[in-house]
Amino acid sequence: MKKLCLCHRLYFGVFMACILLLQPQLAAAKCGGVDYSWGADALANAHDYTVTMMLYVVYLSYAIAAIIAIIGALQIYFKMTTGEGDITKSILMLLGACLFMIGAFILFPAFFGYNII
Repeated sequence: MKKLCLCHRLYFGVFMACILLLQPQLAAAKCGGVDYSWGADALANAHDYTVTMMLYVVYLSYAIAAIIAIIGALQIYFKMTTGEGDITKSILMLLGACLFMIGAFILFPAFFGYNII
């Protein structure tokens, strides 16, 4: 088999590049009405599963938030009894955490149209 010289290989490469660039695309997108009904049931099932898991996550988060709030309140109580400083900061941090939990678990889902309670 005869080897091509560098000049012929360059011409062959440019020729192939021109053919590939100028050739019309064979895999064009479908035009007109496309039937997406085969995926509607799967999308509905995925939505139902996500909403169900969202309920479980919210209930689990309520339990974790309650435990953390009790621990935070006990820490504030111990700070008050021992006379440590920064009690106001600890109270405001606990209050901010409670407001965040209310916002995250009640207001944010309601903003997107879900009623979790």
